[in-house]
Amino acid sequence: MELTSNMFGEEVEGAVSAFDRHIVCLDKSPDECRASLDSMLQKAIDAYASRAPGLRHGIALDSQVTIILSQVDDQEMPMCGIYFNLHSPYRRQQQPQER
Repeated sequence: MELTSNMFGEEVEGAVSAFDRHIVCLDKSPDECRASLDSMLQKAIDAYASRAPGLRHGIALDSQVTIILSQVDDQEMPMCGIYFNLHSPYRRQQQPQER
């Protein structure tokens, strides 16, 4: 079965909806998020299709989003997970520990 990004439309739509509703991002609009997700999904599909024997995942990521396609033993189509790598500019920087 050849995978296409259209096969994961429901997952991408859910991620774009969550981005639009819950994520504050100064770098991307919801439309730019959608274009970025489509591009990254294609990269994850390519990584999944060309994975080495014994490996079960195809992953694509940038500083804001991780997409993972995971092989499921009893299904032909992989599971798709889309995760936002949350970051706050207000997070305190960790101080190095003294020895």
